[in-house]
Amino acid sequence: MNTRILVILSLLLGIGAVLHYVIPGFVYGMKPDMLLSMMFLGIMLFPKPKYVVTLAIAAGVISALTTQTVGGQIANMIDKPITALLFFGLFLLVKNRISMKFNVPVLTAIGTMISGSIFLTVALYVVGLMDGTFILLFLTVVLPTAGLNTAFILITYPIVQQILKRSQPIAVS
Repeated sequence: MNTRILVILSLLLGIGAVLHYVIPGFVYGMKPDMLLSMMFLGIMLFPKPKYVVTLAIAAGVISALTTQTVGGQIANMIDKPITALLFFGLFLLVKNRISMKFNVPVLTAIGTMISGSIFLTVALYVVGLMDGTFILLFLTVVLPTAGLNTAFILITYPIVQQILKRSQPIAVS
């Protein structure tokens, strides 16, 4: 593993952790997961399996430590690795077929909805809430988070990509 890439990924995770911690929870302690968008950014910049797995495990641990949701610790530890691998697979499928300007926001929205679905399923199972709660929480938490993460990635991805190209410490995919 390249140390420079690991440092960049850890910086992204650190920024995501601060954003994840600072944003207040609003429904049952659930809040938009900005750490997820930073994980997606890291996967898109360095799409290699070893980095994806490392990033996913670290993001799961950090999310579990900073969550305010009841049952969120277990849900985050399960959700982040599964989401990262699915996002990575989708990214590899469309990377060379569709323009990055189109697939970056679309994949971010899809990845956020996948993550939210897994998180809610696990958290609601752990807590034991009713079935109708999933749809309500999906509509009130996951969909707005998908929009927020998509807007965030639309702004940050081109900026980070330009910074990495200009500094040229490593090849950006």
